Amino acid sequence: MPGSTAARRLALRERAAASASRAPRAPEHSEKGRRATPGPATTRERPPRSLGAADRYGADVLETDPHRVGPHAVRPESVRVPVARGMVVEDRETGFVGAAVAVEKSGGRHIVVLEDRTGVRRGFPLGPGFWLEGRPVVLDPPEPAPRPASGPVSAAGRRLTASGSYAVDNDRAKVARASRIWVEGRHDAELVEKVWGDDLRHEGVVVLMLDGVDHLEEVMAEFSPSPQRRAGVLVDHLVAGSKESRIAQRVRSMPGGDNVLVLGHPYVDVWQAVKPERVGLRAWPEVPRGTDIKYGTLEALGWPHADQADVARGWRRILASVRSYKDLEPSLLGRMEELIDFVTAPGTR
Repeated sequence: MPGSTAARRLALRERAAASASRAPRAPEHSEKGRRATPGPATTRERPPRSLGAADRYGADVLETDPHRVGPHAVRPESVRVPVARGMVVEDRETGFVGAAVAVEKSGGRHIVVLEDRTGVRRGFPLGPGFWLEGRPVVLDPPEPAPRPASGPVSAAGRRLTASGSYAVDNDRAKVARASRIWVEGRHDAELVEKVWGDDLRHEGVVVLMLDGVDHLEEVMAEFSPSPQRRAGVLVDHLVAGSKESRIAQRVRSMPGGDNVLVLGHPYVDVWQAVKPERVGLRAWPEVPRGTDIKYGTLEALGWPHADQADVARGWRRILASVRSYKDLEPSLLGRMEELIDFVTAPGTR
């Protein structure tokens, strides 16, 4: 075989042409596609080449790098591994081998503490540069331990939201709907968030504050409700003949009023929608007309009631006593559920 590359290629082509000329021809076929002269088959098809252990590249040489992946890899590719207590690793730079006994945070970095067989301990920054069971790894922080489910659960053990709905694990808040729910003030909003917050985030419903029912007509005129853009409103003391009932009637008469649902509970303040047993009472105290309901309630309870800071502390104490929907009066529960259904009905957005 000639020595130069060009000569070798020419010789190989000539050898292949000579072999092809000596090979017997395939039987000819008639016009109808049938063999004209019967005879034994002269050629056999090669079976497809199977990949063996010696074929490190496979069918596609660019698919994997055998030098980085596989049993014959010269420079194995590092894989990410969460560090775990007792894991024996080697620091590639120093050669120190030890079992992971702790992971600490120092200077904004995670440090794994390794202890060798003689009891010597050394710390190394987590990340690349470790060997585990003969291959390079990138050590990540340990995976957080699963926390037991807290809060209410169903009879079958499924986690429930504070409103009694089935909780959706790893649920993310959806893009906010155009439809909205309004409540009178901050305390109403905080109570709704504590009990119905998970449901509202799942549905993408935003809860806004009116800062008093007197602003309801102005807010609805600016909102411009429509069949696809609904408004739900929760107000206090919605009873026959009250100021709240008259305002609700005027809102229903406004353009688009059919797409506004105003509901409320019979209590003067949302505080009284919390069952009194939650704060150690048989019933909420009767506050004389003309006395602020919040200050009067705190005074009757014997709690500090000198200023607005005392009111805020008193409300936090009441709100902290609410664990789920079971701690609220049915007159509030039903109204809030109706509002959520109204603004999330099919056809709304």
